[in-house]
Amino acid sequence: MASLKPNANGHTQMKTLTRQTYAKRIERVVDYLIDHLDGDVDLHRLAEEAFLSPYHFHRVYHGMTGETVAETVRRLRLHRAAVKLISSDIAIATLAAEAGYGSVQAFNRAFRDSHGSPPAAYRAKQARSAALQEKHPQSSLTAQEKSMFKVTITDAQPYRVVALRHEGDYMNIGNAFGRLSIWAAGHGLMDAGVRYFAIYYDDPAAKPASELTSDACLMIAEGVPVPKEYRVLHTPGGRCAMLVYKGPYSNLEKPYKWLFGEWLPTSGEEPDDQPAFEEYLNDARTTPPAELLTAIYVPLKG
Repeated sequence: MASLKPNANGHTQMKTLTRQTYAKRIERVVDYLIDHLDGDVDLHRLAEEAFLSPYHFHRVYHGMTGETVAETVRRLRLHRAAVKLISSDIAIATLAAEAGYGSVQAFNRAFRDSHGSPPAAYRAKQARSAALQEKHPQSSLTAQEKSMFKVTITDAQPYRVVALRHEGDYMNIGNAFGRLSIWAAGHGLMDAGVRYFAIYYDDPAAKPASELTSDACLMIAEGVPVPKEYRVLHTPGGRCAMLVYKGPYSNLEKPYKWLFGEWLPTSGEEPDDQPAFEEYLNDARTTPPAELLTAIYVPLKG
């Protein structure tokens, strides 16, 4: 009689299918949180989205995403607040309420801890920078900020990546990365060597935010199966100008303006016909925004 015990390959395949099934369920939860960021976080409702028991849902979510639901919501809300501080004059008290804080003081502390300065100071600094940019378009950065920027010319290796297309404001590409991370967790790809990239195809100053196109990317090896809604491509390679920026993703416009407005015209270099791209050098889920490191690459002609 043949043995009913699954062989090693069958067992591994079953584990993989189970992990992928859980990933799909948690992806539904992430999508739900993004769409209902202003609502109350009801773990029973989220468990329903994941088709999991409320007794076990949160452990599964934490295990697959690396953060609790509360940490996910807090990170997304503070990022949204940072963007609104820069792009609008909405009162800080209103932003505090939108972010779910019962007082401005509590919001101030949380924002300072994550972004390095209280919201009022953060907004004022961005406003001074914008005013300077308007008055002196080629001098939008302070001497201290410029001193932090160092460009190196490097030969970038083209990496094979799985890509998820993002249409719209670049500030919201984190939503695509959230889905990508859950998919990667379902395929056992979230090891210590995981590398994230983003490819940006448009100048945000030249198009409405709703028309911008980008790709959230994660490096993968040959042979990894990719679902139809994702694509496999390679990051731009070859000779590049590279700058590592330290700070919140909401401030990335500054180094880009300096790269294209000041460094490039005086460098003797010419940009190649390939899009700019970024690599994220630390984990946004566990790193305060003020400590985030982003490598910005601008392909150059040889």
